Amino acid sequence: MEYDADLDAVGLLCPLPVLKARKRLQPLQSGQVLRVRADDPAAVVDVPHFCAEAGHRLIGSEDDGPVQTYYIAKG
Repeated sequence: MEYDADLDAVGLLCPLPVLKARKRLQPLQSGQVLRVRADDPAAVVDVPHFCAEAGHRLIGSEDDGPVQTYYIAKG
């Protein structure tokens, strides 16, 4: 999947992946996509919840062993 910005949150624990995603999304234009890689088990719940609360769209996710990759389109 194509993306416009990247965030490597591997090794960070809740709530840091979501907080860093929020900051990384700020300069993006509406519709641009941020790829977030995280291995925090809570990210499975936190990232979709963050998208719903902040008005962004979770347009895809993938598992690669312990690392999850999320694709977030800025709202």
